[in-house]
Amino acid sequence: MKVRLHPEGRKFVAIFAAVTLVFFFVWQPLGWIGLIATVWCLAFFRDPIRTVPQEAGIVVSPADGVVSMIERVAVPPELHMEARELTRISVFMDVFDCHVNRTPVAGTVKHIVYTEGKFLNASLDKASLDNERNSMVVTTPDGREVGVVQIAGLVARRILCFVDNGTPLATGERFGLIRFGSRVDVYLPDGVEPLVAVGQKMVSGESVLARMNGPQTPIVTAKV
Repeated sequence: MKVRLHPEGRKFVAIFAAVTLVFFFVWQPLGWIGLIATVWCLAFFRDPIRTVPQEAGIVVSPADGVVSMIERVAVPPELHMEARELTRISVFMDVFDCHVNRTPVAGTVKHIVYTEGKFLNASLDKASLDNERNSMVVTTPDGREVGVVQIAGLVARRILCFVDNGTPLATGERFGLIRFGSRVDVYLPDGVEPLVAVGQKMVSGESVLARMNGPQTPIVTAKV
């Protein structure tokens, strides 16, 4: 089966493959270990097509992984959102998940702030304020704001964001990537309730986190 590879991963796969060839010349068992690592690297940077719901007001998961926390928390100051507390949904990605991040809502990027920090386990609550992170606010067509924060983890050492202030985004559009193992937080507008539970498996761009306009059916989808 053909694997769609994100451009950011090409150099890493090439490096892993080159090292694997050297390993095979040095000692064959070492080469097989390198081959496994190369296959893992290829899988890590996979960028599959996703079927994105097109319902107005939908909030989709920005990442593959598991819902690790759903809490009413103080909004990080760098987001500059009006509400003091909002519902935060955290999606934790392990090193086997696809790490291409997708915007949870349609709208325009209001602002982006990068914050240096630590590399604690991304599943910890304090990682939201202590870890290296990239924070983004998306303003929806009806004027509501959704906060999206990419958080580095124990082995993550690079957060990539492909959009700028003022960039228009469609629901489920790719906006970034984190290397290697991390978390993405979504801050829902006040009054919007989550439709997921802690421990639930998420698929970026497909799994519905919440509806800002209330239940609506049917849901139209588009492959992105």
